[in-house]
Amino acid sequence: MMQLRNIAALLATVVLAGCGEGSVAEVRTWMKQVEKETVPAVKPLPEPKQFVPYAYDPREAVEPFSPDKLLTAMARVAASSGNPYKPDMNRPKELLENYPLDTMRMVGTLQKSGVSYALVQIERSVFQVRAGQRIGQNYGLVTRVSDGAIDIREVMQDAAGDWVERMAKLELQETKETGK
Repeated sequence: MMQLRNIAALLATVVLAGCGEGSVAEVRTWMKQVEKETVPAVKPLPEPKQFVPYAYDPREAVEPFSPDKLLTAMARVAASSGNPYKPDMNRPKELLENYPLDTMRMVGTLQKSGVSYALVQIERSVFQVRAGQRIGQNYGLVTRVSDGAIDIREVMQDAAGDWVERMAKLELQETKETGK
């Protein structure tokens, strides 16, 4: 058994000795030769464009950084758009419009005089919400109250400043104790 180990160690030494630098020298010589023969091709840079300065005469033009210019343009676009989704900015806000939807939880429903109400919890307070009420900070309108969810139509401005409609939903949150 001991002789087998000695023979295996001797054989491994011979194999490793055969992996010397004999072929590495050939590869290095080839790499030096290719490096000498290779000429990099670099495209010449294009000529720079001629700069022509612009003469700005403030007496003939409107001041470009005037806030009045921006407000006037925005008012003109808003008046001409006639967007049907634009909310009424002059109406008084309801209480639940002061809170974002992601801070609200639907915790139940109830019926009063044939009208369905959802129970919405915000922090430690619970509010009754019915269809037609305003909710959320994006001019939300409750369109339907069901046993499992509150359907909300929100109106908000997109990146271009146009008013667009978006549907949202608050679903009933199940509690761990009751499983409902």
